[in-house]
Amino acid sequence: HVQLVESGGGSVQAGGSLRLSCAASGNTYTSSCMAWYRQAPGKERERVARRYSNHDPIYADSVKDRFIISKDNDKNIHYLRMNNVKPEDSAVYYCAIRKDYCREDYRAYAHWGQGTQVTVSS
Repeated sequence: HVQLVESGGGSVQAGGSLRLSCAASGNTYTSSCMAWYRQAPGKERERVARRYSNHDPIYADSVKDRFIISKDNDKNIHYLRMNNVKPEDSAVYYCAIRKDYCREDYRAYAHWGQGTQVTVSS
């Protein structure tokens, strides 16, 4: 079983930066997809970035060129660096992992972090 623990959310002004962390522990997969989702009040959960194993990450258009996925392999911690944040980036952010290939549907992900709130003020 994979456990994911998130940290790093908070309040930030528009144009600022924030880094979210997702510490993974437990069983690991030979190949897996790691994704970051977000959900704002009244909106559906939206995938903002994903990375299949060691392939290049892929970003949603809404965050492209602003958000960056990375990973500390020694510590098994995934990061989402959020640069030049906008008020519309405000949401609860979740990290998620599934075995094998990435899927867009969030219900395809078996393992989730607890979520961390990001609030961007204008």
